[in-house]
Amino acid sequence: MEHQYETVAHRWFNEVWNQGRSEAIDELLAGDCIVHGLADESGKEIHGPERFKPFFENFRGAFPDIHITVEDTVVEGDKVAAPCTVRATPTGEGIGVAPTNLPVTFTGICIVRTQGDKVVEAWNNFDFMTMFQQLGVVNSAATPGV
Repeated sequence: MEHQYETVAHRWFNEVWNQGRSEAIDELLAGDCIVHGLADESGKEIHGPERFKPFFENFRGAFPDIHITVEDTVVEGDKVAAPCTVRATPTGEGIGVAPTNLPVTFTGICIVRTQGDKVVEAWNNFDFMTMFQQLGVVNSAATPGV
């Protein structure tokens, strides 16, 4: 059973993000899925595939070559923790920042809770501060502890 949950997590990153298969969102996210740590355009937590798709389209629009490497997975019951490395080049404006065409690299972790072959809840914690520093939006000298 653990292998099944791990497969869902790997499929999510490979098919949705790395391959850009938007149809995989409907295949892998439960209709009532809660996606913690990401927000829609109004700032609300994302619930369900239809609210996730605009986030996905905007992010892929900004970073069409995005590649997420799952560094490891840890399975506990129906949850999979997946530390990741994100590499991408901002060539579009999907996140409201002018494209720099300079590659960015940042890390994060995603924990997904699955039921069968669907993600029913996800917790995302990605280092968007580092991403925005690399995009020149945030000055690292003004960030304490950096």
